[in-house]
Amino acid sequence: MVGSGRGAPVVVDLGLAGRSGAADGLAAGGQGVLVTAQAARRRELAELLEDRPPDREVAAMAQRIARALAVRRRPRDARSERGTGALASVPYRYRSDDIDLDRTIEVLTERPVPEDTDIVVRERMGSRRATVLVVDVSGSMRGEKVRIAAATVAALSADLSGAGDQLALVAFWSDAAVLATLTEPATPSALLDRLLRIPARGLTNVGFGLAVAHAELARSSARRRTAVLLTDAVHNAGPDPRDLARRFGELHVLLETDGEHDAPLARDLARLGHGRFAAVRTHRDVAPALNRFLAG
Repeated sequence: MVGSGRGAPVVVDLGLAGRSGAADGLAAGGQGVLVTAQAARRRELAELLEDRPPDREVAAMAQRIARALAVRRRPRDARSERGTGALASVPYRYRSDDIDLDRTIEVLTERPVPEDTDIVVRERMGSRRATVLVVDVSGSMRGEKVRIAAATVAALSADLSGAGDQLALVAFWSDAAVLATLTEPATPSALLDRLLRIPARGLTNVGFGLAVAHAELARSSARRRTAVLLTDAVHNAGPDPRDLARRFGELHVLLETDGEHDAPLARDLARLGHGRFAAVRTHRDVAPALNRFLAG
């Protein structure tokens, strides 16, 4: 069942449409609605990664981008770093004047010549954040596509460097795999290496990638749980991803526009996922977009 229009088709599951009428009146992007009954499955990382290392030139380029962005951390307002969480007693960091006298006296009894940072103050600490980056690896990870992926991994890793912050990585095509869980700390270099070692894939099941990401986020107890979807949104396998987007409290979409892409679907996913949308044509567009996404 396919409607007319420009761009890639949006896909819904035949069984779902038949049971609930999900395809009826659907505000589809691309060429309308295409029905498919293709099933997807979560793949284990060990069965995906190629034994041979990724192309040296491609890997080196990705790592250069990651290093450059990792040191350009998004500037923060010092007031916002105080957070809205529970009060905690911490060393004075030139921000709070709410002195914890009991703890300060304990410290000063051991330090006859105290320094400023020996004073203990009470601050409200920022809540932990959990973010899952969901990367579309259908097609070949080369050219600007790999540059954009490198920039996204690096920028998110730099932003989520606070105590207790968590970052997971999900790759998807017609299937999906978790390349790093929220409880498995990994450097940007390690995350990029795993992405680049996945062989080129064909079809794109955006909905299943979102389903795997949502399940990973559900494991976290962080107050702010966010998903960032990096894709061209050319969805051509599996059920309509809009139904999955609705489950998220915060789903942002980075739309790769250097090749074929489906902007209407990408905008729908961000809107239904209570997030923001940004088109990225080159890797230089990534950091400004993420700054807007994560500023709130």
